[in-house]
Amino acid sequence: MPPGLRRRTPGLRREEVAQLSGVGVTWYTWLEQGRPINASAQVLDAVARTLRLDRPEREHLYHLAEVPYTPERSAADIAVVSPELQGILDALDPHPAVLYNARYDVLATNAMYERLFFQDERGGQDSRGGQAMDTGPFGIRNVLWALFTLPGATCPLVDRKRELPLMVAQLRGAYGRHVGEPAWEEFVRRLAETSAEFARLWRSGDVVPPGTRVKAFRHERVGEVRLTSVSLSVNGMPECRIVTYTPNDEESRQGLAALREVTERRIPPPAGDGIR
Repeated sequence: MPPGLRRRTPGLRREEVAQLSGVGVTWYTWLEQGRPINASAQVLDAVARTLRLDRPEREHLYHLAEVPYTPERSAADIAVVSPELQGILDALDPHPAVLYNARYDVLATNAMYERLFFQDERGGQDSRGGQAMDTGPFGIRNVLWALFTLPGATCPLVDRKRELPLMVAQLRGAYGRHVGEPAWEEFVRRLAETSAEFARLWRSGDVVPPGTRVKAFRHERVGEVRLTSVSLSVNGMPECRIVTYTPNDEESRQGLAALREVTERRIPPPAGDGIR
């Protein structure tokens, strides 16, 4: 903007927002007032860029304007993880740690989380479902998508019948803040079509908040490990949380240490098919 008179308050004036967005002042005024005007996705994008809206704010703008916010747009506009936040995850090693959003999309991880759930000794995808984790509906790794599309015998959760209903109930609790948003509706619809088990749990209507729990996981290299999960909110990233996993007993602590050793030394996995 060209220099002008000293401003009494920070931010853009209504006329300046309209000018930078390429729309008329009257039209933009009506938009602010909530009048029944037709707002195209292109115009809303221009307003969102001018106001520097982040992804949740942009989705909210589309929701207010009753314009579909496509899943492809949401996936491309995924939250950016800062180097500082990635550094926190890395500093938590040797404890597994991950950054989730409310839909269980995997936004960032540390090395131990990858070792435990995704990667083999070569750093690639393993037989427990790493490939499925990369083929969610929007091209984003998603824990729920992976768990519900994995065969039961290869699921890393020891008590699948207890844990999956709790995860779906947490998802439904978050879904209440996103009812009608195309990205969320499409995710739920496609997962329900892919997994009859998810569809059944979703219809139950159960809702629970995130909380500290002990979870047992099985790994083909080190056997069963029991970990306590703790969720930490992240300032500046609405509805995102860091989840850390700490060993619940000495045997599990030794199991994580052994997992680090076999992956760093490139020790081949034991003979056999999948997880024991």
